[in-house]
Amino acid sequence: MSSSNVVVLDNGGGLIKVGIGGDRDPIAVVPNCQARPSSSKKWLTADQLHDPGQDLTSAALRRPIDRGYLINGDLQREIWSHLFTHSLHADPSSAALLLTLPLFSLPSVVRSTFELVFEDFSFRSLFLADSPSLVHLYEASRRPESVLSKTQCSLVVDCGFSFTHAAPVFQNFTVNYAVKRLDLGGKALTNYLKELVSYRSVNVMDETFIMDDVKEKLCFVSVDVARDLQIARKLGKDNFFKCTYILPDGITHMKGYVKDPDEAQRYLNVPNGTPTPGAKQHVDQQEVTENLEDRRKIDLTKNEFNLTNERFLVPEMIFHPADLGMNQAGLAECIVRAINSCHPYLHPVLYESIILTGGSTLFPQFAERLEKELRPLVPDDYQVKITTQEDPILGVWRGGSLLASSPDFEAMCVTKSEYEELGSARCRRRFFV
Repeated sequence: MSSSNVVVLDNGGGLIKVGIGGDRDPIAVVPNCQARPSSSKKWLTADQLHDPGQDLTSAALRRPIDRGYLINGDLQREIWSHLFTHSLHADPSSAALLLTLPLFSLPSVVRSTFELVFEDFSFRSLFLADSPSLVHLYEASRRPESVLSKTQCSLVVDCGFSFTHAAPVFQNFTVNYAVKRLDLGGKALTNYLKELVSYRSVNVMDETFIMDDVKEKLCFVSVDVARDLQIARKLGKDNFFKCTYILPDGITHMKGYVKDPDEAQRYLNVPNGTPTPGAKQHVDQQEVTENLEDRRKIDLTKNEFNLTNERFLVPEMIFHPADLGMNQAGLAECIVRAINSCHPYLHPVLYESIILTGGSTLFPQFAERLEKELRPLVPDDYQVKITTQEDPILGVWRGGSLLASSPDFEAMCVTKSEYEELGSARCRRRFFV
């Protein structure tokens, strides 16, 4: 089986990444949901939500995945069918499928997945993979001289849409008994930002797409929260962190945008701060400058809101969920617990091979803050080395694409005939799920 006959599908709760095995990048990276604009009766699916002329203000949403697990097989079938037809132009019956499955999926979820793959789409064969092992595989192949590659051991921190995992990987297998989960992800952060803005400025509780955009463009991780809060109080109106976001008006602009990109980046100049060198800027400059003269003619004062401390208090949830009343350990403590659950011989190697993946690790200064939180919890004679993937959103998919192009891939799969003969319970054992 050639890798060109393998469909690689990273079926995330927030985004679907789908493409052909062996390629570097997926063909489509689209929301794993359907949305219905308030002015329409038609549900839009996946890539249709990226149409720049589409006004998604107060759009109704429905998702096939909730808290990381498939809960609506019919909706997922509809989304996949749309992608296979309009993006991949692939015939599933002549292809194999490499599909990511969340850690600790219930048997009923795995059974529904098998039914979806073999009965609804008639894929020729299937391989189920978990995200940490694919991330490890990709990073090991990319950096053959690293400790991670030589020891075949790493600690993958996956901050996704639904939750965050600290997962040790050894010899390309995720060490399941040592995995620790934080029930926080991108969705919870967006919801928290909605609450803060709705309480202080304007009601945005129904504006999921807009607030996702606000979060991605304007939020950042504070290296020292107490210091930044003190600076904000002292400066008052000249708050380093203050910036303005313009809401779409449905007439001249369908998408929201940052009013002043330079103002939004002032936090990097906070006194005694530790700005990220070469950090990816989350402001789309082209989007901001486009039609700037037209925007200046419009009275925007009633269609905007300011953000200040919310910008760093939202990502702070990942590091200190207890501050918000959640009975959960922060990310640094999750990592320490995960590593302590492994054999002591692996501890120094795991601390030296921490890989960050998932969209929530894109917040500027994320890695610096995590290292600052970890260092006091780790023995002094251990090195702590944290690596952020070159593209944390695509890291899992690229690992899957690499695996799909390996000569042993066909032998690792469950075929449609095996599924029909043995049933899903026997097939599950092949993948230890």
